Amino acid sequence: MPQSSNWKEIPIQTESKEYPVFLGKGAVKQLSPFLGSFQKKPSKVLIVTDDVVADLYLSEIVSSLTQKFIVHSYVLPNGEEAKSFENYHAIQTFALEKGMDRHSVIIALGGGVIGDIAGFVASTFMRGIKFIQVPTTLLAHDSAVGGKVAINHPLGKNMIGSFYQPEAVIYDVDFLKSLPEKEMRSGFAEVVKHSLIWDDEFYQWIRENIKSLDDLTEDRLLVSLENGIKIKTEVVSNDEKETGLRAILNFGHTLGHALEAAYGYGKITHGDGVALGMLFATRLSEKLHSELKLTTDLLGAWERYGFPTKIRPSVSPEELLGWMKKDKKTQNSHIHMVLIQSVGNVELRTVSDEFILETLQEFY
Repeated sequence: MPQSSNWKEIPIQTESKEYPVFLGKGAVKQLSPFLGSFQKKPSKVLIVTDDVVADLYLSEIVSSLTQKFIVHSYVLPNGEEAKSFENYHAIQTFALEKGMDRHSVIIALGGGVIGDIAGFVASTFMRGIKFIQVPTTLLAHDSAVGGKVAINHPLGKNMIGSFYQPEAVIYDVDFLKSLPEKEMRSGFAEVVKHSLIWDDEFYQWIRENIKSLDDLTEDRLLVSLENGIKIKTEVVSNDEKETGLRAILNFGHTLGHALEAAYGYGKITHGDGVALGMLFATRLSEKLHSELKLTTDLLGAWERYGFPTKIRPSVSPEELLGWMKKDKKTQNSHIHMVLIQSVGNVELRTVSDEFILETLQEFY
């Protein structure tokens, strides 16, 4: 496909599949031609989205496709609660009622929640049909790439899911203009995470160029997204099914997911939870590696970005420990956490309950 100067194509290579990420201004214009490039024309297209995104962009996407394809849409309520078994079942029913078949395609139009549930529907509908990620949030630069799809269970986040790669990710930065600040902040947490686990040069660029979220101009946003996606790609291409290296992408997530669950889904954004989780993991790491001096640096940055630096007193360290033990990396009730040795260099190691509880106390 020809590349305009406004967007670029980043190839994603995993063991099971190679697919493109179209990134930039106006990238969504590639959706219809891309669907038309399939060997067998899609019989039907189902767009899964949420009510907030639907109000903003659904009619535009539908009208760009209806001349060539039969298009249906399913609108979920906005928020983490949408990733439920009931909604998963309802979308499957809707797809069957609309006569979708193995040559149909699902388009996930929205943030990470929509990508997760729509991708999981695609991975299981008639044993798997094609799907395309069309992210509309900064956070989804992380979740849309790499093929992890899932729904939540009352006993844990993303506990029911699979590894299922999309046909493409179409990432139009124009969709980000309507994002409220808390959503930009939430997504930016994952950008910072990618730099911390993989690329000191990128981390230093963030420190120098993005002093606050107001500095996320369009050009800097594109640099942030491209670097974040490339880092995620490098990790995933080496370890698609999270048997080893890919676990490093969970830096900050062990406590982050525990905070989301303990506070109640939707009471803290994913990015804010992960940001506080990264601060916690960095503090743990400093206690194990005395030469590491990073917590103070992150604390200053977190305050400028507006990330939380303290845990709410409504949840106890013991309660958080209980949720951390439900993490998918836990083995035989031992918590395995991604810890940082230096910027760009992380490790997975077992951490004792006592050490976790003692360090959690510092965050109240």
